[in-house]
Amino acid sequence: MQSAPSKTDPQALQAVHVIDDDQALRVALDSLFRSVGYAVHTFGSAADFMASDRVAAAGCLVLDIRLPGISGLDFQAKLADAGVTMPVILMTGHGDIPMTVRGMKAGAVDFLPKPFREQDMLDAVATAMAQDQAARLEREGSQDLRSRFETLSTREREVMTRVATGKMNKQIAFDLSLSEITIKIHRGNAMRKMGAKTLADFVKMAETLKLTVE
Repeated sequence: MQSAPSKTDPQALQAVHVIDDDQALRVALDSLFRSVGYAVHTFGSAADFMASDRVAAAGCLVLDIRLPGISGLDFQAKLADAGVTMPVILMTGHGDIPMTVRGMKAGAVDFLPKPFREQDMLDAVATAMAQDQAARLEREGSQDLRSRFETLSTREREVMTRVATGKMNKQIAFDLSLSEITIKIHRGNAMRKMGAKTLADFVKMAETLKLTVE
């Protein structure tokens, strides 16, 4: 079975969020996930989940297709429209191919028919947790890059943006009506502030920030 995340591991902040109107299944899944070390939050409906403080939390969502009120598939779409990025695992006792296709196209990690093997559910959750962790690390990295970019002067930003397009110092100097040595100074300062050790790092950062010449 899946090993439990340690308390010092960033994954320890993640939780499995279960939405199913079947109380017996909620209890069973709560026990299963806690047995391998996951924090668990269970909800009887999509409305209960939305009313909680867990919508933007780290982790994944185990979502039943047939729910009171909004269906699981419609709720999955609603979450995506709202910008909620928590990975979703769908489950149902009445699934069909169109349902499966719709759920997977909408980005579901897995679609498990009831009754499912415990290990299949644990494997799906492990995959979803890894996706959530990777996505959060990527967003944090982008936010850090954006914060560093904000420390650049206007000229340094202009130089960085043009370096990312593949222009040489001489060409950038012509574009900005500056001397080539001035461009080199601005580029050096920008690379230092951004923490770029090489020109390749500098260009990759600019691409991550999606910088464009205005």
